[in-house]
Amino acid sequence: MKPDPKRPPPGPGSPTLAEQVGAKAARKLKARRSATPGVWFGLGMMGLIGWSVVVPTLLGAGLGLWLDHHYPGGRSWTLALLVAGLTLGCFNAWHWVSKEDQAMHEELDEKEQGDD
Repeated sequence: MKPDPKRPPPGPGSPTLAEQVGAKAARKLKARRSATPGVWFGLGMMGLIGWSVVVPTLLGAGLGLWLDHHYPGGRSWTLALLVAGLTLGCFNAWHWVSKEDQAMHEELDEKEQGDD
């Protein structure tokens, strides 16, 4: 094989092929670990938050309808349990959002410490 005329011959201080491959692999691994979440992650998180509010609200409304049908009275169980389910769902969504926010801040702190 002829040496490439465009590329100078390797000198005593130039990295070997194994070192170049190792450095490239390390960069790829670092990029994979610190990948920013994409659009699908955001849509999935919105779906998770939405379902965490909708499911308790619908369960509360359903239970309230059943109670109103089987035990009629002066109070509306449907309205009371609908509000209770909505409240529970909002606290659940708040929990998920705060958990993700904390994970993002911890990741940023780790990156800042790694850069120092």
